[in-house]
Amino acid sequence: MTAFSADFSGATVCPSPNHGERAGGRQPDMIILHYTGMPTAGQALAWLCNGESQVSSHYFIHEDGRIDQLVPEARRAWHAGKSEWAGETDINSCSIGIEIANPGHPGGLPPFPDAQIQAVIELCLDCGTRWKIAPERVLGHSDVAPIRKVDPGENFPWEKLHLDRIGHWIAPTQITGGRFFQYGESGQPIEALQSMLSLYGYAIEVSGTFCERTKGVVEAFQRHFRPQLVDGIADFSTIDTLHRLLKALPKFN
Repeated sequence: MTAFSADFSGATVCPSPNHGERAGGRQPDMIILHYTGMPTAGQALAWLCNGESQVSSHYFIHEDGRIDQLVPEARRAWHAGKSEWAGETDINSCSIGIEIANPGHPGGLPPFPDAQIQAVIELCLDCGTRWKIAPERVLGHSDVAPIRKVDPGENFPWEKLHLDRIGHWIAPTQITGGRFFQYGESGQPIEALQSMLSLYGYAIEVSGTFCERTKGVVEAFQRHFRPQLVDGIADFSTIDTLHRLLKALPKFN
């Protein structure tokens, strides 16, 4: 791919050949955050810029806060894979993908450096302003691809981003005892849980049965919004946090 001008003024162009047309002339209305999940930033960047990998992202953020742009925002980067949110199944065509250099779960979930998170904030604010992306449309890869993906992980500081008007967040309800729902159960309460998760945007069938998919979606929700305990069990803390997040969504106000 030939060089192009960076959309974000703070980025250095590092072209990847892996991209295509956005379907139907779509414009991005989502931002999807990833961690690279590879031992080093150099390995991850090389992979994203390798034509054989068939993967890419619009941006790559190094641990020290440096930002590379791999694909022009007008193009469809290949970062989300098979994914879905709020009925949209071509996430790549309607999103900007940001890869954050971090070894992730394979590397023991090391913390994200402050300089890196500040760069994430500045980039998301810039993209969000230019494309008029709603805060609640800034999501993790695990949100749009539950079970299949777990990045950017439960250590990602979503609350810090929210303080800068990025992403949707509410302080999670304290974990206590009480009634909970888990794999194998069925009935109206499970149907209600699935309905709430679907209303929020997660791709889940409202079947009334706490199946493997439901467990995976609950884990994805916990990983983002109740990261203190990611176990796939819908306890009071999980359900109440979900209920409060739904009530806080602009479309319900």
